[in-house]
Amino acid sequence: MSNDPTVRIRRSATGPSRRPDGSTPRIEVLDQFSLRARIGILAALVAAVAVVLVSVAAFVTVRVNILQTLDTSLLERATAAAQSAVDPRELARIPPQLLGAGDIRIALLQANGSGITSEGSKPPLGDPELAVARGDEPSSVRSADLDGESFRVVAVPAGQAQALVIAQHLEPTQEVLTKLGVALPIVGGIGVLLAAFAGVAVARAGLRPVDRLTAATERVAATGDLQPIPVDGTDELARLTRSFNDMLGGLAASQEQQRRLVADAGHELRTPLTSMRTNLELLAAASKPGAPTLPDGDRAEILEDVQAQVAELSNLVGDLVELARDDAPLVVHEPVELTDVLLRALGRARRRAGDVVFAPSLVPWTLFGDATALERAVLNLLDNAAKWSPAGGTVRVQMRQLDEWSVVIEVADSGPGINEQDLPHVFDRFYRADTSRAMPGSGLGLAIVRQVAVRHGGAVWAGRAPEGGAHLVMRLPGRAPRH
Repeated sequence: MSNDPTVRIRRSATGPSRRPDGSTPRIEVLDQFSLRARIGILAALVAAVAVVLVSVAAFVTVRVNILQTLDTSLLERATAAAQSAVDPRELARIPPQLLGAGDIRIALLQANGSGITSEGSKPPLGDPELAVARGDEPSSVRSADLDGESFRVVAVPAGQAQALVIAQHLEPTQEVLTKLGVALPIVGGIGVLLAAFAGVAVARAGLRPVDRLTAATERVAATGDLQPIPVDGTDELARLTRSFNDMLGGLAASQEQQRRLVADAGHELRTPLTSMRTNLELLAAASKPGAPTLPDGDRAEILEDVQAQVAELSNLVGDLVELARDDAPLVVHEPVELTDVLLRALGRARRRAGDVVFAPSLVPWTLFGDATALERAVLNLLDNAAKWSPAGGTVRVQMRQLDEWSVVIEVADSGPGINEQDLPHVFDRFYRADTSRAMPGSGLGLAIVRQVAVRHGGAVWAGRAPEGGAHLVMRLPGRAPRH
């Protein structure tokens, strides 16, 4: 195990190459660098590996080609000399300098091991050349050292039981290979540096959108400003920026929705609280010693008003709590018989609707959802219709199947109806038309209807009924039960 404190690899009980969760270990020292630096290091490492491979391949290829060229040249010259009309014995005695080849050494090797050569130009002789002289090999090529010098040695047959041996100094070839061996690492090192700088430059340009995202998140955390980020391009980072902008837009909408909810709730709570405080202060003042006594009828009327205001506040708080769950996901527990839900809601609505008549027309329908929430939504529709219907009026409640997968619940009253300019807003929170300001209610009932419908994958809309009153519709998914 390495004792180097700068590089440590996390190991798990399953071995050094895998963690228990199946992920690969990390080199902790890389965590000290920024993402740009990591990309630059990665680019340099990849370039270094490529440079090493290319350099080794180039060096080996050049060396092999140079030696093959040299061997071919020596063999051709030796063969031409051996087959020429000149006696090989005379050729071997001629100093190479006279032939214009000062780096060449020539010898005629006999099968018995004796050789003929000019003075001072004896080439390396050994078993490979002796095998050619004896006729055991057609030729030989090898590298050999003699007197501290390196030679490339070839031998070809030159008559009966003898071989012509030619050797050439390898010093020029080794100089070329040495220069190549120095040049390749230098050029490769420059390439590695350029790759590292290019990696950092590409990372800086590519991560610029990430910098903008980082600055935006820091700005949001510091100031709460949810302004979107400018987006350029269509690549993955641009898509990430658009997704982040969508998230900012959703947060801004949620923040605005919460602000409106708090402001509207405060406005709606102010009136009953003020009225309740006035009544309670009046009762408290009448209870003080020496204060005029309130008549029993007035006291009973004030207490009745206080009870009504408490009930109004309770309903308003309940509706606010229900709407505060606007973003809560729907948890589907069981199938719901929508017909049973409507029958329960109709029973409750009839008990508090006075002489208003409900005329239901129901069809069997089943969906998955929250039966309690659905019953409350339907009850809100029925209460709204009963509130606006005249005494003895009729509220039409109809379930109608649209297609195999959806049904609508229509509630139509015989009241004054909804003005055209109010139709788009009747399901908004705390919205009240000018004609409904004096009517009881919190302005949240129909907003709860829309919330429940949307949670169940449905929708709501409003219009004018043939009876002349309001026509409120809630569409829900599901299917008719099979018989």
